[in-house]
Amino acid sequence: MSHTLVIGADIGGSHITAAQVDVQTRQLIVPSLVRLHLDSMAAAEEVIDVWASGIRQAMQHNRITNISLAMPGPFDYEKGICLISDQNKYPMLYGLNVKTMLAEALAIAPSAVCLNNDAACFLQGEVFGGCVSGCEHVISVTLGTGLGTAVFENGQARSADLWNMPFKSGIAEDYLSARWFVQQYTAIAGNAISGVKELAGLAMRDEWVQALFTEFGNNLAAFLSRFIEQTGAQAVVIGGNIAQSYPLFKDALLATTRSRFPKVRIVRSELGEQAALLGAAGFFSQQPSLYK
Repeated sequence: MSHTLVIGADIGGSHITAAQVDVQTRQLIVPSLVRLHLDSMAAAEEVIDVWASGIRQAMQHNRITNISLAMPGPFDYEKGICLISDQNKYPMLYGLNVKTMLAEALAIAPSAVCLNNDAACFLQGEVFGGCVSGCEHVISVTLGTGLGTAVFENGQARSADLWNMPFKSGIAEDYLSARWFVQQYTAIAGNAISGVKELAGLAMRDEWVQALFTEFGNNLAAFLSRFIEQTGAQAVVIGGNIAQSYPLFKDALLATTRSRFPKVRIVRSELGEQAALLGAAGFFSQQPSLYK
C-alpha cells in the first residue's frame, strides 16, 4: 500500500464525508467517496461508531492507517479534545478525547489521526489542488448554517475565527449565514422557508427575493473589505452551501470589491465539499513524522 494515501474526512453537524486522497498527486480518489448521515445529538460511542464506519468504507479493501479529519470548532485539535458546547451538535463529545476514541475504534495508533479546523481545511484544499492552487496569500469564507473564515499564508491555512466580528448591529454571522435569509424572508412574507436553496428558486420570479440576495452581496462585500484590509490577501475563495447561489449575489459583491481591490481575485470554490477532504489530507502530508 502506497504511503501517499490518506483518508480525508469532513465532519459536519449531520454527516461524515470521507475519501482516499493521494497526497503525492493531490488527487481525491472519487470511487472511494462515502457520505453517511448521523445524529450529532447521539451518545458519544454512537457518533464515533458512525465516523469509524464511514472511514472504513472509504478505505475499501485497502488498509490505510493515516486519517485526517476536518472538524468544526471549538476544539483542541492537537490533543484531539472536543470543546463544542451550546451549538446544538455533538454535546455528548464535550471534553472527550475524540482522537483516542476514534483511533481505538479503527484499531490504529492515536498518532495516525490528525485533526484540523474545517474552515482551514477547506482553504487548504483549494490551495492544495483547487481554484487558487499556487497562490501564496489567500483568505476564504464558507457560507452556510454558520460563517467560516480562514487565512492561507506561509504555506498553511488557519482559521481566522471572524464569525463573531462586530458587524452592523450584531456580529458577522448574523448577516452572513442561512439564518439571515430565513429571518429576512419570514419577516417580509410572514411564513417560514426551509433554507437558501428554496429561496434561490423563488428569486427567478420574485424581485423582492432577488433584492434579498443583492443585500446579502452588499453585506458580504462590506465584510470582505475589512477582511482583505486586515490581511492584504491576493485572492478570496467563497465556499459553503450558500455559494451554490453565487450568481444571485455575485454582481453586488463584485461591484464593491472590484472597485476597492481591483487586483484581488474573488472566486467561487472549485472543489465544493471535496475541498475539506483534500485540505485535511494536505495538512497530514505536511507532517512526515506521522507516516509509519
